Amino acid sequence: MSQEMPEGTVPVLPAHKFDEGRLFEYLVDRIDGFEGPMAVRQFEGGQSNPTYMLVTPNQNYVLRRKPPGKLLPSAHAVDREYRVISALNKTDFPVPRAHLLCEDESITGTIFFVMDHIEGRVFWDGFMEELSVAERGQAFDSLNETLAKLHGIDYVGLGLEDFGRPGNYFIRQISRWSKQYKASETDKIEEMDRLIDWLPDNVPADDTTCLIHGDFALHNIMFHPTEPRVVAVLDWELSTTGHPLGDLTYNTMGWYLPPVQNETRPNYSSLDLKALGIPSFEDYVARYCERVGRPPLDNVAFYKAYNMFRSAAIAQGIVGRVRDGTANNPKAMEVKERIRPLAVEAWRQAQLAGAV
Repeated sequence: MSQEMPEGTVPVLPAHKFDEGRLFEYLVDRIDGFEGPMAVRQFEGGQSNPTYMLVTPNQNYVLRRKPPGKLLPSAHAVDREYRVISALNKTDFPVPRAHLLCEDESITGTIFFVMDHIEGRVFWDGFMEELSVAERGQAFDSLNETLAKLHGIDYVGLGLEDFGRPGNYFIRQISRWSKQYKASETDKIEEMDRLIDWLPDNVPADDTTCLIHGDFALHNIMFHPTEPRVVAVLDWELSTTGHPLGDLTYNTMGWYLPPVQNETRPNYSSLDLKALGIPSFEDYVARYCERVGRPPLDNVAFYKAYNMFRSAAIAQGIVGRVRDGTANNPKAMEVKERIRPLAVEAWRQAQLAGAV
C-alpha cells in the first residue's frame, strides 16, 4: 500500500466503525481506478464529521460521513460539502477532487462522500514555526489570496445560486447559532443571552453576497509539502452563500482572540509580528480589501463580537454532543472552558460597537 500508517491517523474508533468490506465493494464499482487491498484509518482531531483515510495501492482517498446518533438540525451537512467541492472542481480553486456522494445509509451507517487525499502540510499551531520569516509572510499572503479568490468566484455560474438564501446573512447566522446554542446549553452565560438579543438589531447595512467557506482557519488549510502556498481548502461543512466579511473576520480571529484555555486557534496578540513575518491585522485586512476591490473595513467591533459569539455557540454545540453521546473527539469536553471567555470578550466588543 502507498502508506501503511499515515501521519495524523489512528485505528478507527469503536464508535465510528463500519463494515469495511461492504464499503470496498461499493467503491470499487463506482470510482475509476479504485483497487484493493484497502485499509481504513481515522483522522485524529475534528469535532464534527468522522473523517477517514482509505489507503489503497494506487492512491489514498478521504471519506467524510455524518456521525451516528442524535444530531442537531442542519448540522453535519456532508452532502452540502460534497456539492460545493464538486462545483469548485470545475474551477482552479484549490480543493480535492470529489468522487461520489453515498446517501445509502446501509453502507457505513450514515451518508458519506469520498474525495482525493492531498499531500501537504497543515500548520496546526498557527505559527508555521518550520518556515523562515520570508516564507511565513508568503504563506500568509497565499492564505489571503486564496480567501479573496474564493469570494470572487461566480457561484451562480457553478449552479450554486440556491446554496444559501440571498441577503441577511448575519441575521440568519445569528439566528442559527442562537438556536443551536440554546439547544446545546449546559450552563447559563449572561453575556451569550445579551449577545443573542443585541446582535440581530445591529447588523451593518452592507449586504454583499458571495460563496463563503464558513470555517476559513489555518486548521482547514493545506499548504504545499515544501512551498509556502495553499494547495487545498478543506472542511466545507459550514459553507454557504453569504457575506464575505464573515469569512474574513473569522479568518483573522487569531489577531483578536482573548487568551482561552484549550483554544486550538493561534493567538497573535502578544507577538512581535513583524519579526516573525506575520502581517498585522490591519495590513492583512487591507490587502484582502485591495484584492477584492472593497473599501476599508469599518465597524470592526461588530464583526469581532459576531465571530466570538459564533465560536462560543459552536463550542457549546460540541459540549452538547458530549452530553448526548455523539461527540467525535474524546477530548471534546475540554472546549467547554472556551465558551465563557469568548462570550465575555464578544460582549466587550459589542459594547465598543455601541451595546449598552
